[in-house]
Amino acid sequence: MSKDKEHEKEEQQKQLTFKQKTLAFLKEFAIIFGLFLIINNFVVASFLVPTGSMENEVMTGELLFVNKFIYGGTMPRNIQQFDAIARILTLGQFGLPNIPLPWFRLPAICEVERGDVIVFEFPGYRDEVESKEFQFYLKRCMALPGDTLLIKDRIVYVNGQMLPMPRNIKYEMDFVPPEIDKMNTFPLNAGWTKDNYGPLVIPKEGMVIPLNPANFIQWETFIKREGHTADMDAGIIRIDGVPSTSYTVEKDYLFGMGDNRNNSLDSRYWGFIPKENLVGTPMIVYWSWNSDLPIYDIFGRLASVRWGRIGSLIK
Repeated sequence: MSKDKEHEKEEQQKQLTFKQKTLAFLKEFAIIFGLFLIINNFVVASFLVPTGSMENEVMTGELLFVNKFIYGGTMPRNIQQFDAIARILTLGQFGLPNIPLPWFRLPAICEVERGDVIVFEFPGYRDEVESKEFQFYLKRCMALPGDTLLIKDRIVYVNGQMLPMPRNIKYEMDFVPPEIDKMNTFPLNAGWTKDNYGPLVIPKEGMVIPLNPANFIQWETFIKREGHTADMDAGIIRIDGVPSTSYTVEKDYLFGMGDNRNNSLDSRYWGFIPKENLVGTPMIVYWSWNSDLPIYDIFGRLASVRWGRIGSLIK
């Protein structure tokens, strides 16, 4: 065999080996990534704490392990959820669109209880029918479907009973006058503040809400979030085009608040949490540092590590 043919054969073997190695690598990556998605969606997920609304129970920039199995893990609900995974892996963001995906939930092991710290899909701001951006929020569940919640001089009562204070509850200096606060709280025009709020009944599947021209504006967005049209003309309320004097709730809801009571954008401002939006409950802090520093400032990030927080249990 000539030297040229031998050289050509060697090159073909090298190319074949390169292709085989590439295919093997892609297969291994697909398997590992598939297992990661299964574990991340159905068993345990990582969650990056974006704000200080739950201080001092959890701190901004902490990474938590979230038990998703307890409330029933789900498939990814939205393409933007992969952006959330990318942020946790410090890969930045892919700029994925806010497009919902078909999803299902596994059976829950336990039901959520009052006082549980929960991770959930943000339902949107007070006057939004749908959130513009897919986000996970972390709050404490204060009330369950059908409960009556009342906040009087900062003390939370549910069904007439005072709830225990969270162990790390915090009240930062409040600079918002009550007159301004009343304009921002949920529901619209209720005239409540974050410190004196309610009484408010948390919607429960099958609950009938009386509707009239005076309270329609408070329930309009809620009805639309459940997938219906709702409008009022000349004092006549129409749901899906049919004149209506009441609305029957189709889902169960929760009420969440942050432990940092004066610095928490929570249900007092944007409303109820659909129970189906539950993702899980955080278990433990596995890393804690200042995530506001750019990723390339690795020495700054390492200097900001809160070693004493690592391993802290969330309660």
